[in-house]
Amino acid sequence: MKVQELREKNLSELGKELLSLRRAQFGLRLQHRTQQLANVSQINKVRKDIARLKTIIREKTGQL
Repeated sequence: MKVQELREKNLSELGKELLSLRRAQFGLRLQHRTQQLANVSQINKVRKDIARLKTIIREKTGQL
């Protein structure tokens, strides 16, 4: 997801997006542990998306 798209969303939408990314991360980790994940780089992509999202949430709440 692009940063510009994330900046346009409000805090409740960002929270929902964060929850869905964390669930996706859990699923990917589970697949990786059970040898079902073909593309391991997806884990890193989701992790970085979570970091981007958390950064934008902190910017919006003024906790920088």
